[in-house]
Amino acid sequence: MKVLANDGISKTGELALTEAGFEVLSNRVAQNHVINFINENNVDILLVRSATKVRQDLIDACPSLKIIGRGGIGMDNIDVDYAKSKGIKVINTPTASSKSVAELVFGHFFALARFLHESNRLMPLEGETHFDAMKKSFSKAYELSGKTLGVIGFGSIGQEVVKMGIALGMKIKVLTKNPKTKVLSLDFFDGQSLNFEITSTNDMDAFLKDTDFISINTSKTNEYIIDTPQFEKMKDGVYIVNTARGGVINEVTLLDFIESEKVAGAALDVFENEPSPELPLLMNPALSLSPHVGGNTVDAQEKIGAELAEQIIKLQKETIR
Repeated sequence: MKVLANDGISKTGELALTEAGFEVLSNRVAQNHVINFINENNVDILLVRSATKVRQDLIDACPSLKIIGRGGIGMDNIDVDYAKSKGIKVINTPTASSKSVAELVFGHFFALARFLHESNRLMPLEGETHFDAMKKSFSKAYELSGKTLGVIGFGSIGQEVVKMGIALGMKIKVLTKNPKTKVLSLDFFDGQSLNFEITSTNDMDAFLKDTDFISINTSKTNEYIIDTPQFEKMKDGVYIVNTARGGVINEVTLLDFIESEKVAGAALDVFENEPSPELPLLMNPALSLSPHVGGNTVDAQEKIGAELAEQIIKLQKETIR
């Protein structure tokens, strides 16, 4: 069987598939040429990340496809239900990149709280001439320890964000559509493990009240989770990080509340208009920005490749039976 890993696959995943008898094609085919490539090469399995879109037209035009795999958790670039209705198996790796995304959340939180995002911009330009002035302007920084962390979403990524917040000594709030209780385990280097029982709330007002740092870790939504009514109820000087999906927070409104200093700083790894974010976002000094790289670590990609390979090999064995 032929596998097209159109957005790439780790060496670990490629080796596992090759050893199991699959032919892995690692071509990076442009979106408008994917259909022709699949048909010309009789591809059985299409693996993508966020770049390649697998819509109804592609599914209809490629009858050879038996499996579509998404490296990562979000499936909004694939018409999942339609693919399944055509007898195609659809798989993903919902937990493989969770730690990487959670670490990026805190990378942005630390950058915002200590002005690192702005300092890194200005030091090369003004460090020689305005060193003391910058030192003074960046002195109103904050520790995360002892502050209240609010996490929107309690899936695998949200849980990792909560665990890291606990490890830093933060107070925890979680917002979900329906209240739920989960027991999270923190494992330490010496073999010790501690369990923490966390119960979420569906009360947005209670969630926002007195929350210092907000991390958005939900799946794609059809409307904004954070817009003017939510910003107005936030604590003055709040910090916000969105590593979920573009469109869960109103970016225009965010800039307004940064201007009014209700929001002290925000970080975006995802944007409403990817891959062409709006220029006012890119130019705002209160924003810490990254180009949708939450799961882009060597560690996560190794796990993603291995998990995709494992699922594909298992599906093949089940088919043979």
